[in-house]
Amino acid sequence: MSILEKAIYAAQQSDIAFTKFIKPNDTGSTGAHQAGFHLHKDSWPLFFDTPGTKGSNKDLFATIKWQDDFETDSRFIYYGVGTRNEYRLTRFGRGFPYLTDDNVGDLLILVKKATDYFEGYVLSSDEDIEDFFAALNISSTETNGIIPKQLEQSSEDKLLQCFIEYIKSLNIDFPPTLDLATNARNCYINSFGITTNQTKSNPDKEILNWLGAEYELFKTIENDRYSELIRKPFASVEDLVKSANTILNRRKSRAGKSLEHHLEEIFKISELTFQTQVITENNKKPDFLFPNIEAYNDSKFDDKKLVLLASKTTCKDRWRQILNEADRIKTKHLFTLQQGISKNQLNEMNKYGVQLVVPKSYLNSFPQEFRGNILTLEKFVGYVNTTQE
Repeated sequence: MSILEKAIYAAQQSDIAFTKFIKPNDTGSTGAHQAGFHLHKDSWPLFFDTPGTKGSNKDLFATIKWQDDFETDSRFIYYGVGTRNEYRLTRFGRGFPYLTDDNVGDLLILVKKATDYFEGYVLSSDEDIEDFFAALNISSTETNGIIPKQLEQSSEDKLLQCFIEYIKSLNIDFPPTLDLATNARNCYINSFGITTNQTKSNPDKEILNWLGAEYELFKTIENDRYSELIRKPFASVEDLVKSANTILNRRKSRAGKSLEHHLEEIFKISELTFQTQVITENNKKPDFLFPNIEAYNDSKFDDKKLVLLASKTTCKDRWRQILNEADRIKTKHLFTLQQGISKNQLNEMNKYGVQLVVPKSYLNSFPQEFRGNILTLEKFVGYVNTTQE
């Protein structure tokens, strides 16, 4: 998990958090004698039960864990004696890296975890700062104070939080594709409040949402697992190529299996009878066989009630692979995420009895004259239902 993601998660989960841009006055660049971060007067609830009173000082000693890495024994203090009337955070020890001239303009985030324990984060890049503002739904004008609590967490924030919690629970580098697909889907469904009836009524929309959520989760895990690796120089070209191939092969493997896993869930929700990866003639294994291999092997079972569905993320060249997967079934259905196929290819598919199934929103990417012979996922489910009545 990146520092940005940790900062977002910590701020969202905390009862109270503070943020400000680091200024020259904080780092001593102005030549003033004040030490440490200046804190706005309205930020006193972060560390005191009551505001400071003019005429006396008050303080709180607390441990702060910075960037989820190292800790400092620091001091929140209100200066009220004499002409002073200000709050500051001081005492960081030697070598503290976030009070230099280079830190001016960085975003400081303080998150209260307990009375005397805090987490501190410093974000430097414009992109990280903007992403933090977006996640907390604040603007740059709302810094230098307590972060306003949102009345309700957005669905996108809930999804990110669910991803982070899932990654924290992992005790392996990468989960199996089924586990990844299942958890991404569950995170999406729970975060956006999707009901079973919604999925039944619009499977074309939901399967794309599930696939998108899984891809985002996969990227989040990749960034978490490989962020340190790519920061360091590789010892040799061979090491670089080996690491790159590992990443690329995992991506390809996930993409293919992902589609099958989510289609299987759609069919379960739709209460269809089916089997996956059963063995037909010549040891072929169709992705989905409706209703089951027992019916397929029963010569008395009506051929018209047997349905085959293959799934391929792209199929421009690979559609021919499904032609001999089940000899009894004359029309082979193929679900794909391919957007747009040439007229020549579509004519050839029709010639060999291959009928495409695509998400409804992809239909317009195909030539007008072929769309009538292409099924949406909803229509395919409806068709299979008629064979199982």
